[in-house]
Amino acid sequence: MRICIFGAGAIGGYMGVKLAQAGADVSLVARGPHLAAMKEKGLSLIEEGERSTVAVTASEDPAELGPQDYVIVTLKAHSVPPVVDRMKPLIGPETTVVSGVNGVPWWYFHKIGGPLEGTRLHSVDPGDAQWNGFGPDRVLGCVVYPAAEVSEPGTIRHIEGNRFSLGEPDGSKSERAMALSKALGAAGLKAPVRPRLRDEIWVKLWGNLSFNPISALTHATLDVLCMDPGTRGVARAMMLEAQEIAEKLGVKFPIDVERRIDGGAAVGAHRTSMLQDLDAGRPMEIDALVGSVQELGRITSTPTPTIDTVLGLVRLRGRVAGLYG
Repeated sequence: MRICIFGAGAIGGYMGVKLAQAGADVSLVARGPHLAAMKEKGLSLIEEGERSTVAVTASEDPAELGPQDYVIVTLKAHSVPPVVDRMKPLIGPETTVVSGVNGVPWWYFHKIGGPLEGTRLHSVDPGDAQWNGFGPDRVLGCVVYPAAEVSEPGTIRHIEGNRFSLGEPDGSKSERAMALSKALGAAGLKAPVRPRLRDEIWVKLWGNLSFNPISALTHATLDVLCMDPGTRGVARAMMLEAQEIAEKLGVKFPIDVERRIDGGAAVGAHRTSMLQDLDAGRPMEIDALVGSVQELGRITSTPTPTIDTVLGLVRLRGRVAGLYG
């Protein structure tokens, strides 16, 4: 089984180290100083205070790696459509593309059934780049839970979590899903195959949709924005609007909004990924996390006044910083 991780940053690098340590045939696509460090010294993982280093196959050019059984995409959502053509040397007749990307996935309406079957989402796949470039039949969904960071080029620091939930768009326990689950399990990662992955997508999205833009606008850490009455109220309103959309699409939420916000507060003084990107001068993941939910509101004829307001503010914040649009 040949596995390529496209986007070997924090999450992709963490997964890559674990697979390599387990003896998997894994390669990584990266660039810049991080790639140079991996080529020179290997890829290091700091986990529970211990550092381990493995030699890895890494390249900036996918053509050097050849066709794969699985291509696991761990880029930021807005970074994927522009590189679909670059990924084509990795794609063979039987290649599965694993979408480990935050937000509403581009394949969301593939094999969902009903009148919205095959609906395309411009906010996450402009120009249908992935839909036409990969084809939705190749896709295997993935909800990424671990937290990690690139502490220096060539070094990943694992913070918490080791679960990567997998799911077919039609909910089946396919052979390809079970095989990847087994490979990830052998690497010490939890990879359950879920029959209702969209439910998990929305529970995670609840937090990303609200906590990320609010933190970028206020610079507050997760514990503060979840407990401050004003920002907690904004987050709650955004989540309730999103819940109405999701339930129209058949999603079942296993917890309520208050528990979800309390769960965010329990994480503590964490700076969300959007706030980290803003501070570091990296493009902000606004459309996949917030714009996509607004688009789904339009598709389902659901008003989203709070989401619209926050989205307008954070888009302007991103433009002013030169990190969006």
